[in-house]
Amino acid sequence: MIKVRIHKDNDKISKVVISGHAGYAPYGHDIVCSAVSSIITTSINGILSFGNTIKATDDGKILLIEVLENDEITDKLMINMLNLLKEIEKDYQKNIKIEGE
Repeated sequence: MIKVRIHKDNDKISKVVISGHAGYAPYGHDIVCSAVSSIITTSINGILSFGNTIKATDDGKILLIEVLENDEITDKLMINMLNLLKEIEKDYQKNIKIEGE
């Protein structure tokens, strides 16, 4: 199962920690993993295209997104990312869980 843990400071997203594997289908054929990866990668790249307001690190087991500056664009794109992940969670509750919202 993919776990997405949301951390907030003063009602603003300060950190998102993503870990685990969806386990929906074999490696290379897992549509849940693919969708989650695409959403997260697109969101990170979108935010970074406007500036260095986040720091993303991936050690192969945990992807950590740290918000360095809560500006309007960063906040909206982070919320958008989480809303998209929540839509996946609705249909694939055995494969992705979002905590801390």
